[in-house]
Amino acid sequence: MTTNGLLQIGLLLGALFALVKPLGIYMTRIYQGDLPAFIRWLSPLEHICYRAGGIKADDEMGWPRYAMSLLWFSLSGVLAVYAIQRLQGALPLNPQHFGAVSPDSALNTAISFVTNTNWQGYAGESTMSYLTQMVALTVQNFFSAASGMAVAIALIRGFARHATDSIGNFWVDMTRSTIYILLPLSMVLTLALASQGVVQNFSPYQTIQMVETVRYDNPRIDANGNPIRDAAGNPVTDRLSTREQTIPFGPVASQEAIKELGTNGGGTFNANSAHPFENPTPLSNFLQMLAILLIPGALCYTFGRMVGDTRQGWAILAAMTLVFACMLSVAEFAETAGNPVLAALGIDQSVTPEQSGGNMEGKETRFGTVNSALFATITTSTSCGAVNSMHDSFTPLGGLVPLVNIQLGEVIFGGVGSGLYAMLVYAVIAVFIAGLMIGRTPEYLGKKIESFDIKMASLTILIPPLLILCGTAISVMVDAGRAGVANPGAHGFSEILYAFSSAVGNNGSAFAGLSANTPFYNIALAVAMFFGRFWLIIPVLALAGSLAGKKRIAPGAGTMPTHTPLFVMLLIGTVTLVGALTFVPALGLGPIAEQFTMTSAHQEIPHD
Repeated sequence: MTTNGLLQIGLLLGALFALVKPLGIYMTRIYQGDLPAFIRWLSPLEHICYRAGGIKADDEMGWPRYAMSLLWFSLSGVLAVYAIQRLQGALPLNPQHFGAVSPDSALNTAISFVTNTNWQGYAGESTMSYLTQMVALTVQNFFSAASGMAVAIALIRGFARHATDSIGNFWVDMTRSTIYILLPLSMVLTLALASQGVVQNFSPYQTIQMVETVRYDNPRIDANGNPIRDAAGNPVTDRLSTREQTIPFGPVASQEAIKELGTNGGGTFNANSAHPFENPTPLSNFLQMLAILLIPGALCYTFGRMVGDTRQGWAILAAMTLVFACMLSVAEFAETAGNPVLAALGIDQSVTPEQSGGNMEGKETRFGTVNSALFATITTSTSCGAVNSMHDSFTPLGGLVPLVNIQLGEVIFGGVGSGLYAMLVYAVIAVFIAGLMIGRTPEYLGKKIESFDIKMASLTILIPPLLILCGTAISVMVDAGRAGVANPGAHGFSEILYAFSSAVGNNGSAFAGLSANTPFYNIALAVAMFFGRFWLIIPVLALAGSLAGKKRIAPGAGTMPTHTPLFVMLLIGTVTLVGALTFVPALGLGPIAEQFTMTSAHQEIPHD
């Protein structure tokens, strides 16, 4: 990696750690009802929301009621987003006169945005009206992120409280997350992105005449949206040309801000953050990457403050950062080195991989390999799913990193709220393992970890692999699943595995190359997204309720400290071990097999 690349990574992490503590303190005060003076002017809006919803702010909830409130709210969101898409053609703010979205795509999108996945099987600029983008999708970007933050705070209260059956009020936690955290940060970031050239308007699309004729291959698709193949199994394409280009517009900057801050990832345009209207400059790219990591990182400090020991928060953040650094190193190495087969076919051997630009396929020249690999690692370490390059075009080893990040449960920073509560579940498992080693009842933050707690933590860890591996297996066995694959062999398998990993992990990014906007994949991935979100949230809230009801016990001579480097290493080992044992066989059929194929092809080329 070049010195410039190291400086860019160092600058990003430096800015992140400089903001973690002040934002973490601010969020602690928000959730404890101690509003700072500079934000109290928004409190009337909070009270209006309570009155409109008939909410009593001081009405504490047990975990079953907290969970039911979240589920009913999410279900209403699915119905609202689905209805807006189906009625889109009759609604205003539709200058392109887009019609109704198909039932299966509308259902997939509704579940996708409500679950904070933001998987997009459609091209936004040719499918969704301005009203749909704002009222349906952007609103859910706020609500789904706030719901995840509420669950994380509920679990933190489970550790912080004792001998009580309440973990807070879902409606209050969600409202405060939206009004005092997500909304102000989004307004600031929107202005910053607009200053860099990110589009923010309601203008109709414009068609322009290009200077030169552009010729391209357009794949043929059947009635179900699957690619048509020839006798050899290769996709059939038509050679087309055009001298016209349609320039899309829309309220992009406002959606872009919450898309990153809420680790949502759903872009206005099909190219997402690789599109120059969503991410035009290196500075906008830097701000977007920082925004993705900001709240997940600061929530770690909030956790430490709320449990009364900031060292606990720093320990969790240290574990996340170390795993992130390791995965980033692999991605940067692979993409900077590029494809050895291409290097052996005539590239000047005196030119280093870094000087040649590395693997630039599927990447924007304004970002290069360093910022593309960095963005890919960040967006899959969190549950964001925004992309500024094509993950499908990464080298096999470089593409392995985003896939593994998701399969580890996106606990490396993770989504807003979801990353922290997933990592805390791993912390519970880690202290349980440590307790087995020394033969005493495990403890974490003064709470004994008992049978029910381990069962809930185990469900949280085991459900995602079950959904991912079963979904992938079914898709490669049935004709409808195989029909969507454009690339044969190991890479095609990686595309399916990535799709289900992304859906269950509520990430939303894709390897591409898979025709996912079909009835089969729209329904299958919608099911994966729904259960991947809520089958994890319910056990987490049950764990929070169990912990809140326990008495706090004083640490003794045999209590394992959970703020030390030793515990950080144990936590990293637990995360890595569970992920490795679960997914290595599947990874061996995809990116690992493809890496060996590429290496063997390089060895077979004669070298002078």
